[in-house]
Amino acid sequence: MLFAAFGKEKERPHLLPTARLWKNSSMDGDAHDLQQWWRPDHERDFDHADFFDNSGPVHMMAKNGAGSPRTVVDWGKEEHRRCVAACLVKGVYIIENDSTRCRVHTNALAPPWWENFGFNLLDVIRDDSDHDDQFIIGAIYEHVPPPGEPAHPLSPHYVVAFRGTMISHPKALIDLYLDTKIMVNTLKESKRSRLANTAVKKLVVTVDKGMGGACGHGTAGSCIVWLAGHSLGASLALDVGRAMMVEQGYNLPTFLFNLPQVSPTPAIDVLLPIEKAQKAKRDIYAVSYFVKAELGKVLNPHKERMENLFKRLSPWAPELYVHERDVICKGYIDFFEQRQQVQERFREVATSAMTLSYRDMFFSVFGMEKEQPHLLPSARLWKSTSKDEDTHALQQWWKPMGEQTL
Repeated sequence: MLFAAFGKEKERPHLLPTARLWKNSSMDGDAHDLQQWWRPDHERDFDHADFFDNSGPVHMMAKNGAGSPRTVVDWGKEEHRRCVAACLVKGVYIIENDSTRCRVHTNALAPPWWENFGFNLLDVIRDDSDHDDQFIIGAIYEHVPPPGEPAHPLSPHYVVAFRGTMISHPKALIDLYLDTKIMVNTLKESKRSRLANTAVKKLVVTVDKGMGGACGHGTAGSCIVWLAGHSLGASLALDVGRAMMVEQGYNLPTFLFNLPQVSPTPAIDVLLPIEKAQKAKRDIYAVSYFVKAELGKVLNPHKERMENLFKRLSPWAPELYVHERDVICKGYIDFFEQRQQVQERFREVATSAMTLSYRDMFFSVFGMEKEQPHLLPSARLWKSTSKDEDTHALQQWWKPMGEQTL
């Protein structure tokens, strides 16, 4: 434009109406080298975190020796069940990456994340909210034991896994919009939640019919259908698991990695020293429980409804995996630890108030019955104190016990 003001017309060569841009994200030492461009697709243009051999649970792969097509899984070990569940969730992320980047057949990176544990991909769950494209949000895996070997009593027959938010995805806004729904407790009303619930219910009904109604869903830990999810996907799995327990009476083992929880308590940890923060939280929770117990007497119909809900949920104890420095989900640590402390100090008050939340009680005044998803009778909370830089990352959960403190 400067040259045009003086009557000289020029144009910058980079100003193009359109172009097909191929971005290489490989770890080559010389990023300006020509030879990188005659390598096959499986050696470049991929995030190395998507490669199972680079990023998978090495401690499990080593047990079969180099070049082994699958790992050895001891389903009786919590560590192995956790690692497998996390890797299956990772597989959903990579299925969507494969789809977005047109990685097909031998170039696809997702299959090793389930095949190495003896699973087949039965189906994928898609969210078509965008209409122009179908976002892959989950996957249904079927476990196939090695030929001639019976299935382990603690192994699943099927696993339904849900991925979390994909920040770098071209359609990340769809995920981020659902993240805001978690903050205001309306994820349950979203189309994605309905799709997730429908897929799991359909699977359970099909399994029940095939096994004559004897699929063992009522026994915790031995159910043949598992749920797993990370971040946003963990919220979906929590919603599905609650619904299956309350509505169908099915106790599905559920693995929730970095489950988000909207809570003001992380702010207290930032503003106050550790000792003062702990005392402040202890006092705040204790006072809050007394207030809720008194309000519950006034809102007795709502309280009775929540107590009945807790009775139906009581057999279900999902596995929650949370890092103590992850501000997105550390609210769960405070919620369960402080609830336990209040129970030890004021048992009757804690028992009366543990089913209640201020938001639910507020809505009940106007005849709208809701329940906060974090209100659970029980859960097994695994708290990580490792020094990982990314405390919300999924890959921390398939590390062996020796590399982290749980």
